[in-house]
Amino acid sequence: MDGNMAAHAFNGLPMWQYPPDVMELALAASDSAMWTVDLKDDSVTWSPRLADILGFPETAVDEIKHRLLELIKPMTVAGCDYPVWEDFDLEQRHDRPEGDARWIRFLARGRGRGGPALLRGIATDVTERHGNEQALADLADRYRLLVDLSPDAICVHENGNLVYVNPACKRFAAVDAPEELLNRPITDFVASGSVSEMLDRIGSLVEPGQTSEPTEVMLRRFNGETMLVESVSVRTNWQGRPAFQVIMRDITAQKAAESALRYQAALVSHVSDAIIATKADGTVTSWNPAAEQVYGWPAYEAIGRDVGMLVGAPLDPVAILEDGGVADATHNRIDGERLAIRVSAAEMREGFVLVCADETVRRQLERRYSIVVAALSEGILVVGPTGLIESVNPAAERILGMSRDRLIGQSPTRFALFDERGAAIPHWDYPFAKTGRTGRPCDNQTLRVKRADGSSAWLSLSCRPLDPDAPPPSRIVSSFTDITESRAIGERLEHDATHDPLTGLANRTLVLRRLNRALQNPERETRACVLFVDLDKFKVINDSLGHSTGDKVLRIVGQRLSNCVRRSDLVGRLGGDEFAVVTFGKGGTDEIRALIEHLRDSLTQPIMIEGRRLHVDASTGIVTAEPGDDRSAEDLIRDADVAMYEAKKRGRGSYEFFDVELRERIQRELRLEQDLREAVLADQLWVAYQPVVDVETGRTIAVEGLMRWEHPTHGAISPVEFIPLAEESDLINVIGDFMLHTTTAEIASQRRLHDVDLRLTVNLSAKQLDDPTLVPSVRKALERTGLPPEALCLEITESALVREPEAAAQVLRALRSLGVRLAIDDFGTGYSAFAQLWRLPLDTLKIDQSFVAGLDKPDSDAVAIVTGIVNTAHAMKLTVIAEGTETEQQVAVLKELGCDQAQGYYFGRPVPAWRLFPLR
Repeated sequence: MDGNMAAHAFNGLPMWQYPPDVMELALAASDSAMWTVDLKDDSVTWSPRLADILGFPETAVDEIKHRLLELIKPMTVAGCDYPVWEDFDLEQRHDRPEGDARWIRFLARGRGRGGPALLRGIATDVTERHGNEQALADLADRYRLLVDLSPDAICVHENGNLVYVNPACKRFAAVDAPEELLNRPITDFVASGSVSEMLDRIGSLVEPGQTSEPTEVMLRRFNGETMLVESVSVRTNWQGRPAFQVIMRDITAQKAAESALRYQAALVSHVSDAIIATKADGTVTSWNPAAEQVYGWPAYEAIGRDVGMLVGAPLDPVAILEDGGVADATHNRIDGERLAIRVSAAEMREGFVLVCADETVRRQLERRYSIVVAALSEGILVVGPTGLIESVNPAAERILGMSRDRLIGQSPTRFALFDERGAAIPHWDYPFAKTGRTGRPCDNQTLRVKRADGSSAWLSLSCRPLDPDAPPPSRIVSSFTDITESRAIGERLEHDATHDPLTGLANRTLVLRRLNRALQNPERETRACVLFVDLDKFKVINDSLGHSTGDKVLRIVGQRLSNCVRRSDLVGRLGGDEFAVVTFGKGGTDEIRALIEHLRDSLTQPIMIEGRRLHVDASTGIVTAEPGDDRSAEDLIRDADVAMYEAKKRGRGSYEFFDVELRERIQRELRLEQDLREAVLADQLWVAYQPVVDVETGRTIAVEGLMRWEHPTHGAISPVEFIPLAEESDLINVIGDFMLHTTTAEIASQRRLHDVDLRLTVNLSAKQLDDPTLVPSVRKALERTGLPPEALCLEITESALVREPEAAAQVLRALRSLGVRLAIDDFGTGYSAFAQLWRLPLDTLKIDQSFVAGLDKPDSDAVAIVTGIVNTAHAMKLTVIAEGTETEQQVAVLKELGCDQAQGYYFGRPVPAWRLFPLR
């Protein structure tokens, strides 16, 4: 059967009992049509009204018949099976030729003998009734949707128990599902103090439709919290029984807004700045007490007047807004006094708000600190409980790069925010969202905002609830300052503080910081390696070509080092010509050596500067630290530095690994250096004397003073160990002066005591030649002790002469002028030539013991070398002394070669003065 049709049998239609003419009259009056169908041959008859109902012309007989049979087919089919006088009722939808749809009701009864042979019935247009029923059904659906989707809580309670709740009740009561509320007493959800009042209120509603006045009620929620609602009760019926429908509206935000408005009103009334509201044409609509105080106009006179007349000067809010929202102006009080005013303007819906701050007294200070004041300008946003921007000030427009009209009504989340690491902040973690969700303030959070034009700005942002007493979500006020420039300056300062300004490399601070961070990482699994690179002979470049050229060389060196390492490695300049390379993950010593060779190959490539072809090399100290090594970055740099100095001792371009033995040796040297500083004052230093004899006669003609150190803990310390320590520090001059005064005093005393013509030989360090007090100190020692100048011979090593020949020659001539004798020591080891020596005021030449040691060995070239030295020295009128003579054979050869004097263990070991000159 067609789904749009519904046929059914019915009993007792009274109208069928009337005669046909009476029925036709009734049908005409009721706007119905009559019809008959012969069930045997399907012949059909109908009254003219049927054509109108079906929407066909009366002449369209075939169409009317065909459509009528289609519509009543359920009746004709059923009529063949039902007994005579069975009645039928059927409603059918009919689409008329004009296109409109109509609903037609067919009523029929079968007639005939032994079974229906004829159906006779009426057709009635019931479209209007059918539409009314549908409208009622639609109205019911709309009401149901209205209740279900209402943001207000709607419930029905019967005999005090809930029998219906809409979905909004779930949020109000803080339950997981609305069904949890059914059959519970309504009093469970009302604060105890409001129950009695509620019962009295609903008890007064006795007639259906009666409504109570809106009343504020404190609602009790399942989570223990409360909610302030506005409640209205309506007397109604539920399934035919008396009941009450309750409508509750959350007024928490409303109360918060009212509180905020009261707060703002109080603020306006009590602030010290004049706050003036105007219409767009400048007519004053609001004039706060501060405005009365500033301008002298009472509010009742000011309201309704032009603002420019009241302030005594033109005041154009639009121009102020276009100029950034703030302007300095000169206004006049009612009595004519000139005022220095800072005017801030904000646009309202129907005009402007002007904040006029009297800064007459502070204007001079403001001009002086205008940059500071500008930096303190803050953007202000007010974000409503819905999460949309409700208010914005001009500074916020300027900082965010978007006009007020485009900001109002938008969510702050339209601006992408990033933390200081550059990570995007999720929308739910925005300061606005967190403060709105929790009610807790968020102070001075540094964020980067992406503005509407795609540019970025750094902000210092704070958020606070506008009404601290309002439960969340509530309005949030957010203030922020543009710190982009100051942050950029800070980043530049941070960069300058951690980078070398000449090379752009990391400086010592940054190298130590990053190295410490890596060393302290508990997850470190690889070896750390620090290379301490020091350029060799760089001082020569600076001294000869100037510091400008030296700086260019340092920049090139830094660039070459950076190009030789991985991006994960760190190259830094520690100062001067010292660089550091920090790398991790180098597998072993061979891999580190390969890196050093790679670095050195790059460094030794020629450097072209201003047409000059320069060459540099470097000495490198290496230190490694395995995971778990507890040394700090400072320790590693220090150890690498120590290793570098060891490498320099080995010669140009060398490198040295730092190890435990080297550490212990260096630590011993450090301790000895400290102890040596105390040794002079503690009388731990003393002088031993070794005789110098005439080779021909064997007579002692001189003694050489040799410094000795008796350490209180370690005993005798070899001069080979402590003299280099003294030369590397500033102690050599102190010790040398002590040596000079001690030996001259002792030998002068012995000469007088024993009446001997004995000369004294004292060694001078190369650093002593640089000491400007050397010559005065020698003169003073001779004068104080009475030792004749010719009895003193000062020995200088050949290497000292080679290092600074011109400066050394000048010092030697000054000493020679005192009358003392001069000798060159260790001749043959410093690669000097006799051609250089003849220019110096020397008296004596001492052959190095390495040549003397070979005089008694067969197949040695020592005899030829010594012969040449003796003959050449004699030709220059120099006395020749052979050092380190230990055997009789050596003495015989020296005598044969014509050597003048000799000293060594063969003639005597160094001994104290009292043993060399025993008492008689």
